[in-house]
Amino acid sequence: MDLGKPDSRDAGLTWMDCSLMLGSKSPRRRELIARLGLPCRTVEIDVEETLTHTMAASEVAESLARKKCEAFSGRMGDNEVLVTADTVVVHGGTVMGKPHSRQEAVEMLRLLSGSVHQVYTGVALRGKGFSFSFSEKTDVLFSRLSDAEIDYYVDVYRPFDKAGAYGIQEWIGMIGIERIEGCYYNVMGLPVARLYKELKRLVNGDGSVVDQRP
Repeated sequence: MDLGKPDSRDAGLTWMDCSLMLGSKSPRRRELIARLGLPCRTVEIDVEETLTHTMAASEVAESLARKKCEAFSGRMGDNEVLVTADTVVVHGGTVMGKPHSRQEAVEMLRLLSGSVHQVYTGVALRGKGFSFSFSEKTDVLFSRLSDAEIDYYVDVYRPFDKAGAYGIQEWIGMIGIERIEGCYYNVMGLPVARLYKELKRLVNGDGSVVDQRP
């Protein structure tokens, strides 16, 4: 049965009756998850984002998302699903975090200028009796940016809370990104199409949340 169109004879709940708990302070993730049209509340999760140096760059975001998910110790309702996420920018196999200063932001953008990099967003989901995670990758090509363009963006938009020192939805994304391969919203911080697909897969016809991974 199509989980998005439940049989009218079934009096149970469906995935559409799930309530989400977003464990993120990111206003962009809050905006994106609100567009799914499901009830959602935000919860505070504070963890130290430290990783081993032996971890592959492509695994960092998913590992951090799982760490946040596992750190939550609050109460959850029967039909609530906790969603945590983390986004990293990878250039040449090296993870680029959030810039700590203006100069660091400028240096990051100079490095990304005229080249392709990868954006990984890891997402972890947790409900009654299940937890699992996934990662989504998008390739992003920047055109060659001038120093004046980089300075303008950093000084006006102050992207110090963004991995890789930029937001694709902002001015620099409009004038500087030539091409992406993958999910646009993944670069914003949450692959909503994949999240939607996983939520549908998780919930069976009577509304209970189950792990249906193969």
